[in-house]
Amino acid sequence: MSVKRIASRDNEFFRAWLDLAEKRQARRERGQTLLDGEHLVEDALRAGLAPRHLIVNEEMPGAEPWLNRLAGVPATLLNAALFKKLSPVASPTGLLAVIDIPKPATSADTRFAMLLEDVQDPGNLGSLLRAAAAAGVEAVHLSRGCAEAWSPKALRGGQGGHFRLRIHEGVDLAELARSFPGTVHAAALGSGQALYGLDLRGPVAFVFGNEGAGLSQSLLQEARPFTIPMAAEIESLNVAAAAAICLFERVRQQDDWRRMP
Repeated sequence: MSVKRIASRDNEFFRAWLDLAEKRQARRERGQTLLDGEHLVEDALRAGLAPRHLIVNEEMPGAEPWLNRLAGVPATLLNAALFKKLSPVASPTGLLAVIDIPKPATSADTRFAMLLEDVQDPGNLGSLLRAAAAAGVEAVHLSRGCAEAWSPKALRGGQGGHFRLRIHEGVDLAELARSFPGTVHAAALGSGQALYGLDLRGPVAFVFGNEGAGLSQSLLQEARPFTIPMAAEIESLNVAAAAAICLFERVRQQDDWRRMP
């Protein structure tokens, strides 16, 4: 087991990890990101993703089992102050892992997809991916204006959902909607069609957009708009909450819930 200690923020490895924590360009160029916390590392391992490097707070009480379990993975101990600079949360658990960002497989027979246009908050994006994974969505397609799916903050919000999805970034959503082998439904305020009147039993894609700007006209033209019924005093829902309602309505109609563990 190869374990090193770093005590200076000027160390070249620490600076490289800090870039992964803070800079989209660094993650894109290296094809890597940081997982924060034991839960995410465990989910990555279940998905068959082997960490490139473990980064451990030297004060973490449960570090030794991880170091023993992943004895073939290089590991570095950091003091609490340095470790906190890498973590996206105020109270980090003490374990980070560098992983390669998975490349999504393409599939022509997707039956359940989610399209996201310009969702810019990484926490919201993570919550959307978590809901999609829980509902059995197969593929998620993100427009160029979306937040980065594999940023540490989005990964924290996703709580492992990323590893159960095919995530495609920088997608022309209107073009994708035209070629989708099923019905594309778009959540849009003011539509006369209600969610609970939709037939969602075949191949389905749901489209959700930026909470402030809504969906672009070019994308709406390729989809069937609908609304979620709600009290008259409430103007709208958080996009992640709205998506969860819609995705699980499809689960209910498919009776997929009967087969879920």
